[in-house]
Amino acid sequence: MIAYMDLNEQVDSDFARARRRALLRRVLVRLLKKPGSSNQLLCFDDLRRALLANSRRYLGRRVVEVEKIVGSVGRRRDFDGSFLPARASVAERWKRIDRAFHRGEDLPPVELYKMGEAYYFVMDGHHRVSVARYHGVLTLEA
Repeated sequence: MIAYMDLNEQVDSDFARARRRALLRRVLVRLLKKPGSSNQLLCFDDLRRALLANSRRYLGRRVVEVEKIVGSVGRRRDFDGSFLPARASVAERWKRIDRAFHRGEDLPPVELYKMGEAYYFVMDGHHRVSVARYHGVLTLEA
């Protein structure tokens, strides 16, 4: 006989597993000590200043590959470089999004800034990106 988890148990398990993965990644980065390697998301404001990119243009709604989302606008300490939850304080919202994912609910598009040809930074939707990455979703509506 196979025991099935109810949805709340599954969501709790997903978050605990995501936190363990984030911890393991943090430990591996410290052990490997590669110069220039980091386990943090890129900071939009730092890159914007370095590239002197001050103008904005609305590009409309589109589908974006999740792996091209590399940074954050203002919340980079809440998630690691793979968008795994780096802090326990994100648990409630992360689990709510994960629960919606398991139910197959439609979630609103994430809001991103595009920098150059391949860099996307999350302005709104950090938890949606995190849950999507955790579950191996390849694209998101943005």
